[in-house]
Amino acid sequence: MDATSQNSVPQRSEAIVVMGISGSGKTSVAQALAAHYGLAFLDADDFHSAEAKAQMARGVPLTDAQRVPWVAALALRLRQSIDAGQSVVLAFSGLRRVHRQQLRDSRVPMRFVFLHAAAHVIAERLARRSGHFMPPGLLQSQIETLELPLEETDVLSVDVDAPFDAVVADAIAQLDGAAPGGANVGVV
Repeated sequence: MDATSQNSVPQRSEAIVVMGISGSGKTSVAQALAAHYGLAFLDADDFHSAEAKAQMARGVPLTDAQRVPWVAALALRLRQSIDAGQSVVLAFSGLRRVHRQQLRDSRVPMRFVFLHAAAHVIAERLARRSGHFMPPGLLQSQIETLELPLEETDVLSVDVDAPFDAVVADAIAQLDGAAPGGANVGVV
């Protein structure tokens, strides 16, 4: 949609970062938000090296040290987009607080949308997913790595144990300020 649509469009360039563990629906929700607001979509998975994707496909999680240059590349891309006057929606795991802070340190105005659900809900989603480099066997590693964004006031919380359209509507309502948001994070 273009900027003349009836959907709320950011008044200034900003980033909306859709975060959560693998299988939470980051890419699908981020694409839906980008379409709704008429913004560019970025998928953090596209910024992983071939080696990192191969490692995860083998069932070996990335280390924090391996994630640092990846997050730095994302922060740079966000900064470049904003400097060019382009708002973006980024699908990004954001498992560690330090990585979320690394994005914030780019000085890009941003809000996070944290997608969460019970582990069994995510496991069922992963079991149905095909064609993705992240195997279902890494779910437990993702859960263990996740640092819940408690007390992070720029994070909205969306429970994804609902139909997709309802999940997207909840995210939009919170982003538009029509529903309470903030750090009301649910349990994963």
